[in-house]
Amino acid sequence: MCWKKATNGIKQNRHCKCAIFTAVSSHLKAPDLEKMAPKLVFVLSIVLLGWAFQAILRPPPQKLCGSPGGPPLTSPRIKLRDGRYLAYREDGVQKDKARYKIITVHAFDSTKDFPLPVSKELVEELGIYLLAFDRAGYGESDPNPKRDVKSEALDIGELADQLELGQKFYVLGASMGGYSVWGCLQLAGAALVAPIINYWWPSFPAEVSRQAFKKLVVPEQRTLWIAHNVPSLLYLWMTQRWLPSSAAAMHHPEIFSKHDMEVLQKMMAMPRTIENKSRQQGTYESIHRDLLVAFGSWEFDPMNITNPFPQNEGSVHIWQGYEDRLVLVKLQRYISKKLLWIKYHEVPEGGHMFMLVDGWTDRILKALLVRGEPSAV
Repeated sequence: MCWKKATNGIKQNRHCKCAIFTAVSSHLKAPDLEKMAPKLVFVLSIVLLGWAFQAILRPPPQKLCGSPGGPPLTSPRIKLRDGRYLAYREDGVQKDKARYKIITVHAFDSTKDFPLPVSKELVEELGIYLLAFDRAGYGESDPNPKRDVKSEALDIGELADQLELGQKFYVLGASMGGYSVWGCLQLAGAALVAPIINYWWPSFPAEVSRQAFKKLVVPEQRTLWIAHNVPSLLYLWMTQRWLPSSAAAMHHPEIFSKHDMEVLQKMMAMPRTIENKSRQQGTYESIHRDLLVAFGSWEFDPMNITNPFPQNEGSVHIWQGYEDRLVLVKLQRYISKKLLWIKYHEVPEGGHMFMLVDGWTDRILKALLVRGEPSAV
């Protein structure tokens, strides 16, 4: 398909070649032209190859929700300052009766429609209002070609303002959704569950990040390296079929720990009522863009952040499974030692998805919301 587009582009530009040769031949004598011919052929070959690769490297246009031929709109949305639309979903107790208001930030290749696995008893007992949203390019939210860590945090802040959550609110970010939380400002508290780590954060000693990086499965190493060092090639890498690309995007069994496999078995035994619409607008502005942002160059180093709650008026928690194969415990420990104000919880046998079962989400929310609540880890 891509080569057809490239060929069409080359056909359309044949007159360019003729024009170049005509212009050159009119200014050069025959002997000079003969000497220059090999160089001209080489230069033109490079130009034509560039046109071909542009067709291959350029992602296809997104299928915007609500546009002709695009996916239907089924969720309420807000209009952001830059004109984009952000889809959201409300759950829990009524907003005006809530004691605690929490914005949840979904993981990689997911959407707002996968509910937080918290018990109804805890929601009613503590009076919790839950607000989930589709991050830019996911589900029913418009893509953001300028998406970065800062824009993700600004989307959260604007969502909170338009839905009138008040001056302070709580945020829970899981896995890839964790990077959106680092830049948030209007926080009453935050919980990051197996938050993704950028191996190129400046505060990591080179040897520490290098050793951790090598523990990732090889396809993931290649993907993250390309996302960081040659971002323009990520689309080609993720769509080629000769070598395995992102193990996370392909849900390869190798990335799951023993506990993760048990979690998956429990989830498969449950009735499936939710369709995953994470990629319905296209893969580039959803999962590919996530990789580019999370593992690209950040505007700040999270390990230089000062305590947002110097008077202990709130708290920030990191929860990490010891057996996690996607986000490695060694680097999470390093972060918690650098940022002593973070409350670090390590789940001994937990994998990347431990929060989805066995009441772990209830424990995470209790530790975040209730002062003095024991965390059990």
